[in-house]
Amino acid sequence: MYTRTRLHCARPGVLFWLLMAVACIATPTRRTVAAEAPLAVKVMVVSMFQLEAAPWLKTLKITREIRVPGLSSDYPLVRCTADAVCQMTTGMGHSNAAASIMAVAFSGLFDLRKTYFIVAGIAGIDPARGTIGSATWARYAVDSGIAHEIDSRDLTAGWDDGYFGVLTTDPNQKPRFDYRTELFQMNEALLQKALALSHDVSLEDSDDVRAYRKHYDVAPANLPPQVIQCDTLTSDTWWAGPHLGEHARHWTSVLTDGKGVYCSSQEEDNATLNALTRASQSQLVDFQRVAVLRTASDFDRPYPHQSTIDSLHAQFGLIGAIRISTDNLVPAAMPLIEAITSHWSQWQDGVPPN
Repeated sequence: MYTRTRLHCARPGVLFWLLMAVACIATPTRRTVAAEAPLAVKVMVVSMFQLEAAPWLKTLKITREIRVPGLSSDYPLVRCTADAVCQMTTGMGHSNAAASIMAVAFSGLFDLRKTYFIVAGIAGIDPARGTIGSATWARYAVDSGIAHEIDSRDLTAGWDDGYFGVLTTDPNQKPRFDYRTELFQMNEALLQKALALSHDVSLEDSDDVRAYRKHYDVAPANLPPQVIQCDTLTSDTWWAGPHLGEHARHWTSVLTDGKGVYCSSQEEDNATLNALTRASQSQLVDFQRVAVLRTASDFDRPYPHQSTIDSLHAQFGLIGAIRISTDNLVPAAMPLIEAITSHWSQWQDGVPPN
């Protein structure tokens, strides 16, 4: 038996040579090109939908497009410049934002450990804090969707609205942050850099928005757009009106111990920031390098003597509002981007002190 086995191995047949041929084809030679190294990104601009992305794709000199598994089929590419400034689009809402950020962060296609993320999108705005076209840098991002809700027709006596914190008994009681996504705070040093660099930039405006602003009888609602600092509220629900607006102000104050000042309302930021937090905990990104910019596309409540539904209908017809809010993302963020890329030696190890 042993002899027959030796003879069989010593005299290979056709199958042996076929297997050897396949092995030779599959085995890399010395001339095989090594796998491409992950792209070290200096700045990642995060858009949520096509209209927010368009001004960046028009401004940035894109030299490279990278298809990332797990991104939305509507926005499957990350686009980058020769200076390692990249732009991605997540898709709208909590779920799309979180999934897309996680796909990019864990793809292995990018080195994001020193990347500065600029979340740049449009939002509603509190007329007591800004106007259509204004650019707002956030210190806090507050999630208003994690809460108890009682229908307004069933309100407890003395309550202004039906929202209160999870497992609390009173609208003024701060909830425990059991979800870990209720509140995020941005790096103060980066926030102040963004404000200082963009404070005096010229922002776009339009005639139809100028005319609409005149219905508001107080500043800053009736003033031209400018760059300001105030905080952002996240909810997948497109809410509007003075009562919900007052809730937004109150909820922001409760969750931030009175330190936060609500002004903008949007759908994605807490989900985006949670995904970046997970990536930071995995040492793939640095959460201290994240900034949140929101430009105002509409007022979150009507002007005096206007109904909320009339306000919504009227603002749907403001063609200039969406144009100036999306266009103003670029001039508001570009000074920070240029400072980072032009002085990378000062920024690569963190926000420079001066």
